Amino acid sequence: QQVLFYKNRKIHAMKKLFIVLSMLSPSLLFAQGFQVNLQGQKQQAMGGAGVATNLDGASVFYNPGSVSHLKENSVSVGVSLTAESTAFRDGNSQQQFRTNSPISTPFTGYGVWGPKESKFKFGMGVYTPFGSTIKYEDGWSGRYALTQMKLLSVFFQPTLSYKVNDKLGIGAGFVYGYGHIDLSKDLPIANANGQQSTANLSGTAGGMGYNLGVYYKPIEKISIGLSYRSQVNMKLKNGSATFNVPNSLQTNFPSGSFSATLPLPQVLTLGVAVNATEKLVVTADVNYIGWGSYKSLSFDYAQNTTSLKDTESPRNYKNTYAIRLGGQYTLSEKILLRAGMNYEKSPIKNGYVTPEVPDADRLNFTGGIGYKPIERFMIDASFSYINFMKRTDTNIETNLSGTYKTRILVPGLSLTYNFN
Repeated sequence: QQVLFYKNRKIHAMKKLFIVLSMLSPSLLFAQGFQVNLQGQKQQAMGGAGVATNLDGASVFYNPGSVSHLKENSVSVGVSLTAESTAFRDGNSQQQFRTNSPISTPFTGYGVWGPKESKFKFGMGVYTPFGSTIKYEDGWSGRYALTQMKLLSVFFQPTLSYKVNDKLGIGAGFVYGYGHIDLSKDLPIANANGQQSTANLSGTAGGMGYNLGVYYKPIEKISIGLSYRSQVNMKLKNGSATFNVPNSLQTNFPSGSFSATLPLPQVLTLGVAVNATEKLVVTADVNYIGWGSYKSLSFDYAQNTTSLKDTESPRNYKNTYAIRLGGQYTLSEKILLRAGMNYEKSPIKNGYVTPEVPDADRLNFTGGIGYKPIERFMIDASFSYINFMKRTDTNIETNLSGTYKTRILVPGLSLTYNFN
């Protein structure tokens, strides 16, 4: 009976573990739920709109076509401090639990070079489009799905931009993405002495894609931008799964490696910017995000047992969108003021919300300031308040049921040096 008891519990634990493994992907942090729209301090202060403007080297990310229309070469570095807070109210016990997540630090680095007489400009972008740490308090009701997740990702994008004429620019960038993830959870198995069993999952993934952009200025006061970021299939190889279980169950829970292919969706963005006055620029972007291609996620384990089999977990995400509005006002030669807002629609259908991605539709507010202490040096600061709507859901795989409410505060700073 004791053997049967352990067998039933280990099968139940393994089923839950498969669900967690299916959330291992760095690609999930590209969804609206955890997309890190922090690729430029000027742009993020303006609601994340930047496809129709050419404010600085962050155009390497937002629109490679506008890079050729930058008046100066530049180098810049920036960092954002991301403080996430999620509250979860269990639908059965009505207990409330909170995250104790540390601050994460997405960063950016851009460089743009090109002779004045040349129609070509070269750019390089290094940025972190996905990255966060979420940690739930001890003993929370969803601990068998997740206790902590850490993610770091870095994308590298060399870029070439060509100025067709004073009104039109085109550009393209090659993208290589690298990601690392570390995920922990409790297992519903205890040793004879009552010690909690745990699972730790870690791995790295890499993938390639491209970024295309067109910048068009039909008249002096209006500019239009169109960009396309391709789908990137992140390949995770030799991921490591480590199980801390009773000795009697170790042969059924072998620590080992696994692999998977994880899709990052295509993103199409159309933007318009208007110089409303000599001092005021107003801009708007519409993002279309092709998450509909993310139907399921499969994992292939190097070593299988009767309890540890290759898995396929449904995701069934849907295509989604975001609308971004922002403006910049030149207060003086040294000071610029910025503000914006955006609305982002979640791609996660009812029944698929998880602790790793407690996603919901969101309405966000942003602001910032630029300061130019000397001729070629610029300091830009931004602040974003990201407000998720309340989301009540019951996950179809784990049956974890409850209401999530998430807020994220993001102050950021960048330094830019311009040169001829």
